[in-house]
Amino acid sequence: MKYVLLTIKKMLRYVLKPASFLPALCMMYLIFSFSAQAGPQSSQLSLSVSEKLLISANRILELNLEPERLALYAQAINGLVRKLAHVTEYFLLAVSVALPLYVYRLRGFWLVLAAGLFCVCFAGLDEYHQSFISGRSPSLRDVGIDSIGVFIGIYTTRILGFIGRKTIFAPLSMEKRRQKADIP
Repeated sequence: MKYVLLTIKKMLRYVLKPASFLPALCMMYLIFSFSAQAGPQSSQLSLSVSEKLLISANRILELNLEPERLALYAQAINGLVRKLAHVTEYFLLAVSVALPLYVYRLRGFWLVLAAGLFCVCFAGLDEYHQSFISGRSPSLRDVGIDSIGVFIGIYTTRILGFIGRKTIFAPLSMEKRRQKADIP
């Protein structure tokens, strides 16, 4: 019975480990689909997000701002919302790339290098992709903003992975050490 369970566990590892990259592929698709929107459509989407944020803040903080004032503020924060969307997208991409690499035991400098290089190159490719979309243009500044999200995501993964190894998964590593010590 123990042999059967061990075989099932190994088979699941071989199936699930490669599947751990699926969230990264989904994020890449999502980023490319946002980049494929024409300029006016993209601006309208971020403006509607800005308006919804301000309407929510108006309700929660009970500011009682008039609709005209909300529209004016939405225009004012629209650029910031767009840049924060870039950072958030690439933060999620970096986490979804770094986490599987971490599971494959790529750690430290090599994790930062591999995940960082991949995500920053993807950001550059995304900007190049935008050069073919009407109303959009590539920007090196956007790649820099995307890189901020990338490195925050990678270092968040490293910190959480380190904490997890020292707390949650520490008993598992101790058990492995004991098993290795018992083997003649």
